[in-house]
Amino acid sequence: MSEAPWLTVLGLGEDGLDGLPPASRQVLERAEIIMGPPRHLSLVPETSAQRVEWPVPFADGLPILTGFRGRPTVVLASGDPFWFGAGSVIARNFEAGEWAALPGQSTFSLAAARLGWPLESTLTFGLHAAPLTRLRPHLAVGLHAILLLRNGAAVAELATYLTETGFADTRLHVMEALGGPRERSRSVSLTEALLGGFDHPVCVGLEVAGAGSAFHKASGKPDEIFETDGQITKRPVRALTLSALAPQRGDHLWDIGGGTGSISIEWLMCDPTLTATSIEPREDRAERIRRNADALGQDRLNVIHGTAPDALSGLPFPDVVFIGGGLSANLLAWLRDALPTGTRLVANAVTLESEALLAQWHNELGGDLLRIELAHASALGPRRGWKSAYPVVQWSVTL
Repeated sequence: MSEAPWLTVLGLGEDGLDGLPPASRQVLERAEIIMGPPRHLSLVPETSAQRVEWPVPFADGLPILTGFRGRPTVVLASGDPFWFGAGSVIARNFEAGEWAALPGQSTFSLAAARLGWPLESTLTFGLHAAPLTRLRPHLAVGLHAILLLRNGAAVAELATYLTETGFADTRLHVMEALGGPRERSRSVSLTEALLGGFDHPVCVGLEVAGAGSAFHKASGKPDEIFETDGQITKRPVRALTLSALAPQRGDHLWDIGGGTGSISIEWLMCDPTLTATSIEPREDRAERIRRNADALGQDRLNVIHGTAPDALSGLPFPDVVFIGGGLSANLLAWLRDALPTGTRLVANAVTLESEALLAQWHNELGGDLLRIELAHASALGPRRGWKSAYPVVQWSVTL
């Protein structure tokens, strides 16, 4: 029989020891070391165990925890440690046989119970260590969401952000120290929230309302949401490109010649498990891509200022590659020779020279060659006529 795990990740509520089941209490009683943030340590009574405060930033605590290997150790976490908690980080850094978890009641469950909201249709966000812009793709009138915030001051920051994005009529349900003797709940307007006076730990229920613009869920988001100098894959072509890229759960994208970053940012919006690296040779455009990613809540985008293929060396291999700029025979040859079999590649071309190059490579490697021709109605004297855009040739292939 294998030995019992030396490490237990224990979910703790604001009611401390009173809210723990017998199994969790027994683990605490047997522990030689109890480690956690100061607030969590204050919720359990003193025992003979050594008490260790988890440092900030969080990553600094992992080497300390590793030093306790083999000794009965409890790490205290809030509620359910695997729902925007410390559990997943610990699980990634220790072998499966080393640790066990005893989750408590999540803050989300408690908040939903107070509000009477069904969790299956309520979005949940852990924003205690993430930017408020994570909300932006989801903001729409009628949205119900529950947010974990880093502290009481963040409630006013949230109110400011919602006002700036046009959702000034949103109602906030601010809940402090849920499940404990200090529990307090208030429903406030954004104006009232700006006055502050909220205590940590805090979570907020959102009932989104206002005249702000909601992003539709289909590919091809409005061009206007991106800051651009004109170098952008326009909405209809972007929608067709995302369809050709065909993102699948967990995929990583190389966006070569990122321009505005619209392709990689929309890619990330498709699913929270997707990641992307954008490679852009112009420094000003690389900075613009970063700003767009930050503003639209896509902090999983890695932006590299450099020129492909030189800038690609040493990067983790992608599942999918998009070439939106810098197309050349040298780049295509590098990708063909360097990338694993099965990597998907999509390239867009506008010039006659780049069209000819894609036609040549399509003849050699196969795949799908598509010509996209679009026209928009525009003024033609006192009447209207069709104004054609430059045609785009798109090549899709699996290497």
